[in-house]
This record gives sequence, structure tokens and C-alpha cells, in this order.
Amino acid sequence: MSKRSCARGPGLVVLRLRAAVLTMALALSAATVRAQQPDAFRPAPTASDSGLSEAPLSGTVDERLRQLDSVTYRLASSSHLQVKTGKAGLFGFAGHTHVIQARAFRGEVVYYPRNPSGSRLDITVLTDSLEVLTPPDTAEIRQVTASMRTRILRTAEFPEIRLTSRQVTPTATGFHILAAVTMVGQTRQVPIDVAVQIGGDTLLAASTFSLKQTDFGIKPFSGGPGGTVKVADKVTFSIRAVAFRSAPEHLARR
Repeated sequence: MSKRSCARGPGLVVLRLRAAVLTMALALSAATVRAQQPDAFRPAPTASDSGLSEAPLSGTVDERLRQLDSVTYRLASSSHLQVKTGKAGLFGFAGHTHVIQARAFRGEVVYYPRNPSGSRLDITVLTDSLEVLTPPDTAEIRQVTASMRTRILRTAEFPEIRLTSRQVTPTATGFHILAAVTMVGQTRQVPIDVAVQIGGDTLLAASTFSLKQTDFGIKPFSGGPGGTVKVADKVTFSIRAVAFRSAPEHLARR
């Protein structure tokens, strides 16, 4: 080996070590940048994931719908239809509130852009699909569910709960609806305020309203020692609906 080669040997080794360290640093930097960038295929966090409540609906309507005579939207399975019961009686504090959710339902909204007051709503819930979600006590859930289906709603005799619009009045955020609610063969009129957001292909709607079970001839549930634990007469319905346009026509794009 020549003296020149020997002189260059240590310097060459140092250069190669520096190059290796630089390569590793660049690789780590690139990995860090990639980790910080969002995954395009990962769903974005939702309001419920972050613990935030869903934003209220503003009553906006897609302007492109005005060129159509009517638009039909059908209720999607992602909708939430729930009923919340309260407690009553001297020992009501000893019982629980119950949240009941519908698992099987269908519904249709026909919207008339040029005559919103002519719009109509029809929702049907299958009574045997109603499921008690709370309280977490499994034994109590079984008791309340059995009583709800056999003694209160009598699902074998009355398999459906139905809500249909009788009168529709546009408001700043949606509609005021005078609805006909049918349960256990009895129909009563119930005023409902609905907030909406109507898009070209999707309709969002939210409403909370209350009614009395006794107005439908229903005796509220009672149980426990001597019937001291009672469900209040008034129950609250909460609807968060998602509906998709049925057989959409072509909408002009801006």
C-alpha cells in the first residue's frame, strides 16, 4: 500500500462515518414528518369521538333544489330514535331513568322547495325492536323490556308506532309540525319543532318533544316493593335523523 493511500485512509473513514450519520438523521427526520401528517385513509375524528356535542342545525336549504318540484328523502339506518322515561312516585329516587332506542324503523320526507308548507313526514317504528339501553343493571333491563313489550306497548297486538305530519309550518331553523302520533291503536296530535339542514342529496333533522303515556291509554310502568318505583307519565322522544335522497335527479353544479 502506498504512503498516499495510508494517509487518505483515516480521512476516508471519517468521511464515511459522517455520511452514515447524516443519512440516519435524514431518515429519522422523514419518519417524524410522516408520522405528523394525517393518514388520508383514516376517518377524521367525529364530534362524539372528541366528546363534543353535535352542532345545532341551521335550517339551511340547498339553493339548487328550487329548480325541482319535490324531493324525496328516505331515513337512513344511521339515524337515532330514542325515548327517555323519567321517575315518579314517592320513591322515584330509588328507580332509574331509562333510555330506549329503536333498532328497526323506516321513514320518508317529501320536501317541496317551492311550497315548503306542503312538505310531509312519515316515520314508522317497529315496537318489538325497541331496546332498553339503561340502566346497566341487566336484571332491571330485562324486567323493563318485558313489561314494555307485553303490558305497556302490547307489541304482538300493535307492532308499530307511527308519526305522520298533519300540518307543516316553516320556521327560521326548520319546521313546526303538528304531527299525528299513533301508539297502541290510539292517535293523538302532538306539536313538534324540527331543526333541519336540507342538502341536494342528504337531509339532517333533529327534534326533541314530550308526550304523556296516559293520553294514549297507557298505564306507566310501576315495579319494586309494593309498586313504589314508578315511571313518570311524561316521556321524551329524541330524534336525530339522517335521510338520503331517493332516486336523485341531476342537480346543476356551480
